Amino acid sequence: MQRTAEITRETAETQIRLKVNLDGTGKNKISTGIGFFDHMLNLLSRHALIDLEVDAKGDLEVDFHHTVEDTGIVLGTAVREALGNKLGIRRYGWCYLPMDESLARVALDLGGRPYLVFETPNGQVIDQIGGQFPFSLVEEFFRAFAFNVGANLHTSIMYGRDAHHMAEAAFKGLAKTLGQAVSIDPRIEGVMSTKETI
Repeated sequence: MQRTAEITRETAETQIRLKVNLDGTGKNKISTGIGFFDHMLNLLSRHALIDLEVDAKGDLEVDFHHTVEDTGIVLGTAVREALGNKLGIRRYGWCYLPMDESLARVALDLGGRPYLVFETPNGQVIDQIGGQFPFSLVEEFFRAFAFNVGANLHTSIMYGRDAHHMAEAAFKGLAKTLGQAVSIDPRIEGVMSTKETI
């Protein structure tokens, strides 16, 4: 059974075509018009070992918000579709991810109950990355992804100084937990739930 999906979403603000293969090797082809965001999606694909194609066009003359959020919506929808009935998946993933002076803790449950916790060190508002990409969009992407894939996602950037490093730790942490959670364990009969449904 191929665990793949292709989603197209068009609104007055964005036009997005996205393909995902959960059993890939981390190959990707990504174009959103936002260099830093392309970098983060590349990391996500590569470290989750999920093949990903993203072609996103958005109203960047307004700001990056619609493109980033809508890409999260489409990615979450595609992963949910590719998972199908979720038979045999590990369901959970977790990791601590260091990136130079920064450390992120990420935990994920693909149990169908969407929720996001996103914490920054001491609740601080983190500056824009490279003077262009608002760090707040990292949280917006995580929220859009979590609610559309149907995941309970807890992300804590435990400490750090460089906004780029903190964002990168969070995205790589999401990648590692997602890769774990979607992986199939042949020992699992049905789905990983005492309710026998997720």
